[in-house]
Amino acid sequence: MPIRLDKLEDLVLQREPLHLALGVFDGVHIGHQAVIDQAVQAARASGGLSFVVTFSPHPIRVIAPNKAPSSLLATLDEKAEVMKSHGVDGLLVIHFDQNFATMAAEDFVRKLCEAKVASISVGEDWRFGNKRLGDVNLLKAMAKELGFELSAVAPVIWDGERISSTRIRQAIRDGNFDEVEAMLGRHYELSGEVVEGRKLGRTLGFPTANLHFADMQLPKDGVWLVEVNGSLRGVANLGMRPTVDGTQRTLEVHILDFSGDLYGQILRVRFLHFIREERKFPSIDKLREQIAADVREAEKITLD
Repeated sequence: MPIRLDKLEDLVLQREPLHLALGVFDGVHIGHQAVIDQAVQAARASGGLSFVVTFSPHPIRVIAPNKAPSSLLATLDEKAEVMKSHGVDGLLVIHFDQNFATMAAEDFVRKLCEAKVASISVGEDWRFGNKRLGDVNLLKAMAKELGFELSAVAPVIWDGERISSTRIRQAIRDGNFDEVEAMLGRHYELSGEVVEGRKLGRTLGFPTANLHFADMQLPKDGVWLVEVNGSLRGVANLGMRPTVDGTQRTLEVHILDFSGDLYGQILRVRFLHFIREERKFPSIDKLREQIAADVREAEKITLD
């Protein structure tokens, strides 16, 4: 995994020249990857380390929580995995709070450049600093003053529109996972710990893994064919479980042709195909019959 830092001051401790990619990088979609790749290429071309500088929590959750996305596209660990696959040497995750939000854009850049910053890469429309007054024009002026190279990367266009985290969230909500994967450049997966549930699935003959997931973006409620941990197939129910008077949205996965104890394990779930809407059944027996039909349907589905 990349070197992981959590304080801006820690960059100074890196002795090699630094090539920085700056941004929130929610989801690390292919537009974000273009910015990150620019920093990696600069480090390889001229020597030094490539570092991604990002923020947690998402700055808009602090600055304007009423406008913030309620769900994320990737956890920090998932971001780090994607960055590792792109050859990033280090990751600095700055804790974003009200105090940090008041830092002037110029002060942030000067603080960065207390380290040996050789280059900075950003999206050409990135804004930063107090009141979001920092932009590419400011960085261009400071690059001349402080002696770093600046790369402003244009947005990546897919299917005629700019790729954005907002667009990807909507595609997930709509269940358009071919679009999601095209814009992310990888499969979209949910990671969650298997927790103890009511064990109703076991009594119905279809034991399920109940997943506790973070505030990740979810698709629409219903029954899905899923892939678990990259190789196992399963049938997942996402929703409120109205037949058994459920009180909260849950994700339960019945893994096909599997037996064993999964409690405490982390599962990665990829949504493959929507089978049906969630609905309330008149009895537990009718629910059992429908689950059996869902499993038969899942076993018949072939994917390209």
